[in-house]
Amino acid sequence: MTRSIRPDAVLVQAVIAGALSFAHLHDLAAAAGQTGWKAWAYPISVDLLLVAAWRRLRADGPSRLAWCWFLIALIASLGANVATAGFLDLAHPPAWLRFGVAGWPALAFLGGTLLAHAPDHPADTMDTAPPPVPAVLDVEREPTPTPAPTPEPTAMPATEEPPALPVADSAPAPVSAMPVPAALVEHARKIAADHTARTGAPIDTATLRARLGVPAPMADAIAAQLA
Repeated sequence: MTRSIRPDAVLVQAVIAGALSFAHLHDLAAAAGQTGWKAWAYPISVDLLLVAAWRRLRADGPSRLAWCWFLIALIASLGANVATAGFLDLAHPPAWLRFGVAGWPALAFLGGTLLAHAPDHPADTMDTAPPPVPAVLDVEREPTPTPAPTPEPTAMPATEEPPALPVADSAPAPVSAMPVPAALVEHARKIAADHTARTGAPIDTATLRARLGVPAPMADAIAAQLA
């Protein structure tokens, strides 16, 4: 299927402007001492660097590298157009013009190399990578067991308490029931008589116990026999 070529005013204007700029760059290079095919290579180099920088801007978005070389190529093209309008004496070009034209090939080669080998835009790399697909685990959940109802406490029948057992009589045995040696009783009589003679009062159980050095039950038994 063939496509018909239609004249476009914008395209025609671009071709005319490109041809004029191309001719101005050729004339400036020839005036600076570049003759023959060299004078024709200069405008090609400037225009190609301008197009490469613009394509880099369109493809990867704004970047300092692309804008820098785009402005350099634009200044070179615009400067040649202005210089050939009578602002410079091309019959006797100044030294700085010769210097700039002679150094342009190295500058253009550096710019083209950097634009061609610049890393891709990070946004493009991120867009091309497929998004990670989260793994979906189809796990059947076991039903939660329902707790069994708690039975209500039933009232226990009242049981008859067993009859209380008689409490054993824990009263101490009578004092007189404790056996006391006769010799200890006679010794206690002498102590009691001595105490009565000195104090004029009968000896009490605590004093008797302290003097004899016997336990309290035995001291009570001896005191009962002395009474």
